[in-house]
Amino acid sequence: MTCLLLVLGMALLCGMRATDVTQTMGSLDLTKVAGTWHSMAMAASDISLLDSASSPLRMYIQELRPTPEDNLEIITSQQENHLCVRRSITARRTEDPAVFAVAYEGERKISVLDTDYTDYMFFCMDATEPTAEQGTVCQYLARTLKVDNKVMEKFHRTFQTLPVHMRIILDLTQGREQCRV
Repeated sequence: MTCLLLVLGMALLCGMRATDVTQTMGSLDLTKVAGTWHSMAMAASDISLLDSASSPLRMYIQELRPTPEDNLEIITSQQENHLCVRRSITARRTEDPAVFAVAYEGERKISVLDTDYTDYMFFCMDATEPTAEQGTVCQYLARTLKVDNKVMEKFHRTFQTLPVHMRIILDLTQGREQCRV
């Protein structure tokens, strides 16, 4: 009986550690997400993931490009040694059309939570294996730099439904300078 309780307790503990973002769109049309995007807000489960301008997960999305293999090339800019560095990350398509796998600071999963293709997109990235940068980071992307308070409110409501506690750490709609190349 003691063994059974111990196993049950461990199963519950391990289950609580699994904070994968499972809420995603039913389908995603890569041709419609192609083009220029701007990071408008970022949220994280752990403030240390975004607290510094050079934090590895503090990236600014600039463009999304579908590849011939049905993957997604993500063009980002990030602070590195006080310089703005442009990067290209390949997100590999999975069985779920709105979920991608990336090799970035460990193996990670990118889940597109919502998009209307013309104005906004919400996505989250989380670690699928133990790394130094565990946790979940979500972003609100927009096609233009024009602030849309209704979409910002929707972003806030969306990540409140996730299985991990999130909070907005960077609200870029307030005119804060982004890393741009």
